[in-house]
Amino acid sequence: MILTAHQPCYLPWLGLFHKIYLSEIFCLFDIAQYQTKDYNNRNKIKTNAGEIWLTVPVESKDHFEKLICDIKIVQNGWQKKHLKSILLAYKKAPFFEQYYDGLDKILSSSYVFLTDLNLDITRYIMECLAISVPIVKASDYNFTGYKSDLVLDMCVKLGASHYIFGSQGKNYADVESFTAKGVAAYFQNYLHPVYRQLHGKFLPYMSAIDLLFNEGPASKEIIISGNIPSICNQERSD
Repeated sequence: MILTAHQPCYLPWLGLFHKIYLSEIFCLFDIAQYQTKDYNNRNKIKTNAGEIWLTVPVESKDHFEKLICDIKIVQNGWQKKHLKSILLAYKKAPFFEQYYDGLDKILSSSYVFLTDLNLDITRYIMECLAISVPIVKASDYNFTGYKSDLVLDMCVKLGASHYIFGSQGKNYADVESFTAKGVAAYFQNYLHPVYRQLHGKFLPYMSAIDLLFNEGPASKEIIISGNIPSICNQERSD
C-alpha cells in the first residue's frame, strides 16, 4: 500500500494533490506542532494586483505549544473577506461558476477547528480533480516517535509498503530504518506546470483553486503530467 501524508493546509497548492494522487491512502498529519507564517492557515491566490495571501485568523494564545489539530479559528467574519477576494480575482475565469459554489458552501460554514476546515477544503478539491483516495487523520491514531521515526511508525501502523515524502523529507528521513521495516521510501520532486491564468504573467505556487478556475476538467492532467515516478506506473495508471 502506498501512503503519503501532509500537514493540513488552507487552500493547498498543486504539489499536495500530486502526492495524494500517487498514493493509495493519505494521512492528514494534524499532530505536528502549529507554525505561524506557514501554510496551515494561509495560501496565495492571483489577482489583478498580483499574488495576495488569504489568511484564516486563529487563536494565538499558547499556539507554540499546540498541535495543529488543537488550533481554533477566530470568528471575526474572515470568510466574507476571503470569498469576496476569490470572487473579484476569478469571476472572469472560464470555470469559475463550476467550482465557486462548492467553495462558497464550505467557507460560509462555521468551523471551530482549523483542521476540520482544511480537511473539507482538501476533500472538495480532490472531488473536483476526480482523485478518490481515502483520507485518515493522524490524530485518530497513536503514532509515536520524532521526525523520521514518527513517520515510520505511521507507516507501520497503517500497513504501508511504500511511503512518499515531500522533497524536504530528504533532510531528515532515515531511509535505512524504513528499509529495515519493509517500507520503501520515495521523495517527491514536483515540477510545477505552466497553465492559463488571468491577470498577466504566469505566477506559480498559487492555491489549487487558481488552476481549477482557469483550466477546469483539465486540471488533474495538468497536475500529474510529467510528474509520475516509476513507483506508480503500474499502481496508478489512470
